[in-house]
Amino acid sequence: MADRRFSTTIEDLVQRSADPTAVRLALDALDDRWRELIEAEEMVARGLIALAAASRSITRFLLADPSAALQVLGALDRRPELDPDSSEDDGAIAALVHWRGLEFLRITARDLLGIDPLEVVGDRLAALGRDVLGRAVTLAARRHADPPTLAVIGMGKLGGEELNYSSDIDVMFVGEGDPRDLERMARHVLEIAGRCFRVDANLRPEGRNGPLVRSIPSYEAYWDRWALPWEFQALLKARPAAGDPALATQWWESAQRTLWSRPFDADALRSIRQMKERAEAEVARKDLSARQLKLGPGGIRDIEFTVQLLQLVHGHLDPEVRSANTLTTLGILDSAGYIDGGDATAMVDAYRLLRTVEHRLQLVDEQQVHTLPTDDGEIDRLARVMGLTDAAAGTAGEQLQRQLTHNRAIVRSIHERVYFRPLLEAFASSTAEPTTPDEAGLTTEAISARLTAFGFTDALRTRAAVRDLTRGLSRSSRLMQQMLPLLLTWLSASPDPDLGLLIVRNLLSGPTRMRQLVEVFRDSPAAAQGLCRVAGTSRLLGEILMRNPDLIARLPHAEQLITRQRDDLLARAAAVLDLRHAPEDQQAALQRWKQRNLLGIAARDLFGIADVRTVGVDLTALAEACVHGALLVAEPRIPVAVFALGRFGGSEMAYASDLDVMFVHRGDRADDIDEARRVAESVMRFIRGSTPAIRIYEIDADLRPEGRNGVLSRTVAGHRSYWADHALTWERQAMSRARFVAGDPELGAEMQQALDEFVWGSGLTEDERREIRRMKARIETERIPVGEDPDFHLKLGRGSLSDIEFTAQMLQLEHSVRSASTLGGLTELASIGALESTDAAILAEAFEFCERVRNRWYLVNSAPGDALPSQPEQMLWLARALDTSSTELRSEYRRVTRRARAVVDRVFYGRPGRS
Repeated sequence: MADRRFSTTIEDLVQRSADPTAVRLALDALDDRWRELIEAEEMVARGLIALAAASRSITRFLLADPSAALQVLGALDRRPELDPDSSEDDGAIAALVHWRGLEFLRITARDLLGIDPLEVVGDRLAALGRDVLGRAVTLAARRHADPPTLAVIGMGKLGGEELNYSSDIDVMFVGEGDPRDLERMARHVLEIAGRCFRVDANLRPEGRNGPLVRSIPSYEAYWDRWALPWEFQALLKARPAAGDPALATQWWESAQRTLWSRPFDADALRSIRQMKERAEAEVARKDLSARQLKLGPGGIRDIEFTVQLLQLVHGHLDPEVRSANTLTTLGILDSAGYIDGGDATAMVDAYRLLRTVEHRLQLVDEQQVHTLPTDDGEIDRLARVMGLTDAAAGTAGEQLQRQLTHNRAIVRSIHERVYFRPLLEAFASSTAEPTTPDEAGLTTEAISARLTAFGFTDALRTRAAVRDLTRGLSRSSRLMQQMLPLLLTWLSASPDPDLGLLIVRNLLSGPTRMRQLVEVFRDSPAAAQGLCRVAGTSRLLGEILMRNPDLIARLPHAEQLITRQRDDLLARAAAVLDLRHAPEDQQAALQRWKQRNLLGIAARDLFGIADVRTVGVDLTALAEACVHGALLVAEPRIPVAVFALGRFGGSEMAYASDLDVMFVHRGDRADDIDEARRVAESVMRFIRGSTPAIRIYEIDADLRPEGRNGVLSRTVAGHRSYWADHALTWERQAMSRARFVAGDPELGAEMQQALDEFVWGSGLTEDERREIRRMKARIETERIPVGEDPDFHLKLGRGSLSDIEFTAQMLQLEHSVRSASTLGGLTELASIGALESTDAAILAEAFEFCERVRNRWYLVNSAPGDALPSQPEQMLWLARALDTSSTELRSEYRRVTRRARAVVDRVFYGRPGRS
């Protein structure tokens, strides 16, 4: 057997490679005839060893055609030549595939040997992609007797000239001619180019559902009417790639006019930020945040996204920042003052590291890999391919992981503050208005553009607030100067950043308050982020926090915001009252206690921790505790029970709900009646308060027998007598929601039995059904207040809350389904077959949607409101608070209520087929 050993020089190179075993296997697989070349040409040897250590897929390609591959390694400064055109289609495509492999090998070898930096590697890969597409267009045209005019637009990393080793090639097609011919030719291009790269045309208008090729007017019409913000973001990377150059240039000029003709507004910016947040949340859900180089916190996407957002904000004013390349644009943003110089340098360094690691991961098998391996051996091999070796500081793998962790932490920190740090420096530099970048880094116009894009509509007011918050030389002021860019970033993600900044400014007024809260923010950035979300959503909640600043520290802790169990709430309400003696002090204390608990409910709602059902139950439990406390203060001398009705009785309260109550007492003597009246009036007065400032809840007892004309409290026998002789159908319907909430338990149980006999004993007659329907029809036509939009009414509109409540209550009375809640009633009706399960689901969906929107509108408006707002600005705030757009919110309202109304028409009104 021939001696297969190489020279000492080669053997030393093998031993010092990232994977000696893989390299030796590759060398052993080569025929002896290549030994002299490898021994004679050091660059060939080094290239071969680097490739074999780094990439299994390239090694396989090299071993399949060592003659051509080693020839390329011997002349890394020259691109391999593409074989002359074959007359045969298959031969020409095979030649293209082989040429692509050789050029890919050359680019990779130059990269691994340290000849080319990252940006040159990305540019060379993109050029290879464009050449393949160009050749694919030429070959596709051969298949057409009269080929149409077609151009290929490069998108994503292809357009940005920063392609990965395993990137998809993102493209769009523009053409002139017969649509069928254009479609066929574009598909031929995809087929041919797809032999060399994964080619993706799904960034085109309407994605995979849209036509593959469009004319320029068709693109322009789509951009003008239908394009979403992320599609304009994608146009940042669009560049002509192949095909007819004149047509490609014309398309690109049209795209540039579309992209830069108007500012990128706050809602568009918010939309793409939310898309990024959702992608990050998905990575976190899969427990990949620490290993995902691209989408995880501090990863590649943080840097690219930062650059693209600043381009979208400033590009309509400054053509210099419109480059498609990330590293080029970072340099421009730095030199123009749009980003802090130190931040720019740190992001460039981190980007080079992260993209290089990503490249090395993808080289192994040319797969789209963005996640670090879990195996320590694989991490160590990756680090060695990166050029690291074991040292006193740790193994190669440990060193790499420390580098990545450090760089990603820096990137994340910069990403969170980068948008506002230059603004603060501009604000602090001078009281004058800068007009050129040289004066303060950003012009007045650039400052205004950035603030407006991030939702701050008044630059002067924002400047004043920033100066107030950072004034002084105290430790707290210095800490606030460091934290404020992050606070402004978080505020910009809230529905109303201007409101949020005002509330934060007021909260931090005064040195003592500033010091206390800055320390909270320092210890818990999540508390500061929660405050920004709450303050930028609701003036009402902001005012509660201003009166109770200690609650800010609890915002990141869901367990500290949770509503306690009923018995615990009752005990705590009683304890609050026991500490005071004067009625007005007790009233003020209970109101403050209620507001503190309300803050917890609302915060969990805003943070997405509590769904609409949980919010309703929690609000109800809080109201019960307050009524219990008010009854304790009244100190009844006879047995008294309080029953909840309506939403209160159904445990489905909204933030704006009044307390509908009914009183019952024991004792027929005149003194008993007087005492019952006194207790009822005391409870009502205590809860309602003498002025809005001290009101705990709106409360009324108008659903009692005889309404406002009747006595406030009756005995059980008195209620039975009234129901037997005088009650109307609507009163029976109202009593279906009655539930004992406070007072004497034995009396409550006795009254509940009487209620059950009255409400659930006899089903419904046809006359009673007609009466319920007439009442509902009358409500639809008479009760919508002036100024509220009947087409988008959440409570009284067609298919909205009252429709669903009436339907559930009528069916419950008819089938004796004893549930005080609407949603519970729907579930039980479906379980016994009284309502189709699909119908129940449709009604429940509409109920929860309308209730959630109504609740959120109360928080945003800090006042009750039962319809979607008609004012555009108010609608915008509401939509943002629900993480949607005004258009999408109205569309969803129409969808759920139309479906619900179809069920109501059929089930409640008995109108088959009507919608």
